[in-house]
Amino acid sequence: MQVKLNWDKMGIMTTLICAIHCALLPLIMTSLPVLGVNIIDNTWFEWAMIGLAFVVGVYSLYHGYIRHHRNLLPVSLFAVGFVFLLMKQVYHTFPYEYILLGLAVLLIISAHYINYRMCHKSRCKSPHHAH
Repeated sequence: MQVKLNWDKMGIMTTLICAIHCALLPLIMTSLPVLGVNIIDNTWFEWAMIGLAFVVGVYSLYHGYIRHHRNLLPVSLFAVGFVFLLMKQVYHTFPYEYILLGLAVLLIISAHYINYRMCHKSRCKSPHHAH
């Protein structure tokens, strides 16, 4: 089955999403401090997001490794990416914080993408995946 993309619909959709984002984000971001919410440079919020990324990543990669592919590449990429993410919390000087964050995001997303591809290439009988 060949999937055809309608580039016009995609363009309209992305333009609408962009317009909504551009119109609402400044309102939301400027309203949060008034409501007592600060998610920019908020240490608690950052550590909560890092913890959530860790829990989701470990569960996802553990499931893929144990039930599908037994390949350590995604796990290794995630581990190195997570080390960079933790280092970003320690090195708050420009530009190191952003370099470490960029590397962390790239490695963690790559780990999830490779894990996803390996899980779907496997011929397992897991009810979580339709092959």
